[in-house]
This record gives sequence, structure tokens and C-alpha cells, in this order.
Amino acid sequence: MLTVEETIPGTDAGQIPKQRGETLLDTAVRYTEERHWDVFPGTWLVAVDGVHRCSCGVVECPAPGAHPARSDWAGQATGSATAVRRMWQTWPTASILLPTGHAFDTISVPETAGFLALARMERMELTLGPVILTPSRRMEFLVLPGAATKVPGLIRSLGWSLSPLDLSVRGEGSYVAAPPTRFGSKGAVQWASGPTPANRWLPDAAELVPALAYACGRDRQERRERREQ
Repeated sequence: MLTVEETIPGTDAGQIPKQRGETLLDTAVRYTEERHWDVFPGTWLVAVDGVHRCSCGVVECPAPGAHPARSDWAGQATGSATAVRRMWQTWPTASILLPTGHAFDTISVPETAGFLALARMERMELTLGPVILTPSRRMEFLVLPGAATKVPGLIRSLGWSLSPLDLSVRGEGSYVAAPPTRFGSKGAVQWASGPTPANRWLPDAAELVPALAYACGRDRQERRERREQ
């Protein structure tokens, strides 16, 4: 099993993935300093009778330790390393959350489709941005802001309908959990393709959507065939 210090085997080592002994504060600061991303602290995990619960207090929390702690989270988001240090000194175990719609949007697909798309993109020699892998078995492909408005039209132009593909976009008003944030007992968020100097400049959604739509369509067909067997 991978540790939170690692990226997925076969991908480039990133400049941001957590190093042994590095604190969440250190990692959050490096997101602001190395990538110029806004960050904000989320909830965290607390041990209750030997079981890890979300700090929000909801027993059946759907994203324990990995969602905003406050309703005004958008106002908390900052790219200031000084402000980030102050926040994580106050909440040292808080999850690291990244708002979408500012420095980047993300295109979210199922994990199986994501790995298929990554292989296809590599063969096509497409330039990728960082890609997040979540414990809920989703992949988040980072792309330039504005994808939320572009992707539906791009999907339709390829002859697909968006909803059956299980492909969605996170733009302004949403967020993603960043490595090494943990989702309760499910595990930690990881990099499927980590941040590197080579992928500092993000691709436009139009460059990735054809491969992602194809992979989602193929994944959907394969799941349907398995159900029918």
C-alpha cells in the first residue's frame, strides 16, 4: 500500500508530495509558494473510542476529515504563506483543501476511467497537469479555469451526453482535497501525477476532454457488460 509520501508508481516524482517528517503546515505552505495555489483548512480526524471521526461531529459524515470546517470557507482561502502558517498553527491537523475556479478547475472521472485516460494521453503525448487520486476512487485532472463552462459543450460536440459518462467538473464555488489529506479510514488523497516544473502550466480542458470522454464511455460499457454476465 502506498504511503502519503508517495505518488502512484510510474509517475514523475513531484516537487510538492509530502516528505517524511513534513507537517501539514509545511505542505500547505509549499502549495502557496511553489504552485501559487490558494489553500484553506478543512476538518480533521479525531479519535473517539478508538474510531476516527470527523471533527464536525457528524457521526455519518460523508467525507470525514476532508471537507470545509466553516460555511464561509471561500473567504478563508488564501495564497499568502504567512496567513497559511497562522491558520495551520491554530489547526495543525486540519485537512488541506484547494478552491477550484481560481488557479484551476478539475475534471473528475472514476478511477478506472482515469487510469485508462492517463495511458491514452501518454501515447498521444498530451501535456498533462497534476492529477489527484482520491480514496473515493475518483481522479481529478487539473486544467485551466473556465472548464466548468466549456466541458458540457465539448462533450456534446463529441457526440456524448455528460451524465451517462460519470464525468463532472469542479469550478468556482467548489474545492478539492489535496494530498496528504485523509478521508477517515478510507486512506489518503494522493498524486496520480504529481506537480513538477514541467506541468506548472496547465492544459486547457479541450485538450483532455476527448481522451477523458472516451475512457469514461469505455469504462461505462465494460461495467455494463460485467453486470450482464
